[in-house]
Amino acid sequence: MNQTVGYLLTWTTYGTWLQGEKKGFVKDGEILGENFALKTECEKKLKNSPTHLRRKDREIVQEAILEAAKRFKQNIRAIAVCSNHVHMVCEYVDVPINVLTGYYKNAGRKALEKIGYEGKVWTRGYDKRFCFSEDELDARINYVRKHQ
Repeated sequence: MNQTVGYLLTWTTYGTWLQGEKKGFVKDGEILGENFALKTECEKKLKNSPTHLRRKDREIVQEAILEAAKRFKQNIRAIAVCSNHVHMVCEYVDVPINVLTGYYKNAGRKALEKIGYEGKVWTRGYDKRFCFSEDELDARINYVRKHQ
């Protein structure tokens, strides 16, 4: 079995990347295509307006995540905080991914709350893509850099 050298983490802002979206979506690790009926149902279930991060918000979230990574001594090889999602390529550390991702999402949310942001920031959950070689890690880094 190959050893994990790192992974790509992705999560979305609340209400902006719903199941059924034309641009595609991930469910249970599988990339799926457009489904108008499913998207409409998801829109009906939203309790708040979708969250779109402004440029300053994105900078604040990125800084908070990079600072949070220091706690775990995790090297973040690439990060892109976009208006509707976050991509991070992280080197492997011996901490469960769900713990790390929850910590990073909370760090970003708390940083926004400090500047007066109110409301739901992130959707529940996240996507993870494991990298078992430096080549795979480099490919993920290049992917994230295209979003910066």
